[in-house]
This record gives sequence, structure tokens and C-alpha cells, in this order.
Amino acid sequence: MGGRSGSGIYAVAHSQTSQTPQTSRRDFLYIATGAVGAVGVAGMVWPFVSQMQPDASVLALSTTEVDLSPVSEGQMITVQWRGKPIFVFHRSAKEIEAAREVDVAKLPDPQSDAERVKEGKDEWLVVIGICTHLGCVPLGHQGAYGGWFCPCHGSVYDTSGRIRQGPAPLNLELPPYNFVSDTSIVIG
Repeated sequence: MGGRSGSGIYAVAHSQTSQTPQTSRRDFLYIATGAVGAVGVAGMVWPFVSQMQPDASVLALSTTEVDLSPVSEGQMITVQWRGKPIFVFHRSAKEIEAAREVDVAKLPDPQSDAERVKEGKDEWLVVIGICTHLGCVPLGHQGAYGGWFCPCHGSVYDTSGRIRQGPAPLNLELPPYNFVSDTSIVIG
């Protein structure tokens, strides 16, 4: 029996030493395969993540400065801000008066003219030029109210950019903007 137990110890010790190199090789192969797989997955995912970043041209237009001095009374201009058309309207006293006389309670999206312009700068209306129905660009100085008309589905906006007729549910949106001087605004 003594000889047998000695040979058993030898067999156990021998099997441990022979498995150690095999186990380390196997571990290396697992780690190497996992690393190659991780690099491959990262290589496939990176283009998808990268394309979700804003375009440099959009980031460059995060703010837009507009010189108002060449815009004469009654004139509308269109500028770009974050890829969207912005309508800047230099309203006449008659257009402001017409916008103020409207019964706000009868509007689909009730908002007074004073809420849509900066205090003391009533002659300047600045709105995002995208119809709130399906995203078309309305035409200026059109429609029954002298504001904008969307030819796609017939929405009509007044000189304050408020919806008056048609399927559009809301007034033209107001972008964030501030006057930096009497003749200059910064949008954004």
C-alpha cells in the first residue's frame, strides 16, 4: 500500500504540472479572443456614435448676430440660425396697431402681441420661419392678415406670427434672442 500511495502522489503532482502550461495557454487564448472581439465591436459601434454628434456647421451657428440697420420699415428678412430660417420683420406702426387690436381670446393659440416682441422694441418681430403644422416654410407678406401664408396646407399667420386660419395648431415659434444695440440682435 505504501508504494501505491506514493505513485498516487506522483500522479497528482504530475497532472498539476502538466495542466498549468495548458491552462495558461487556454487563458491567453480566451483573453486574446476577448480583446480582439472588444476592439471589433468598438470599431463597429464608433461610426454610429460619431454620426450622432452635431455637424460643425450647426455648432458654428449656435448664435447668429443680425444687423438690423439695413432693414427698412415693412421689410422682412430671413437669416439662418441652427439650420432654421428666422424671419425678422420690421413692422410699421399700422401693422403693430392691427396686431394689438386682435381679440386674443378668439385666437387658436392665444398670445398677445406684447408677449411676442421685446419690450420697447415693438417694431421688431423675430420668429422661427417654420409652419407649426407640418414644418413647411411660409411666405411673407401673404394671406388675409398681412403676415405669412403657408402654401402647403393653407395656414395663415398675422403680423405678430400668430395662427389665424388653417390647420396649424400653434403660433410661429419665437427663438431666443436679445438686442445688443438699437440696430443689432443676437439669436441663440
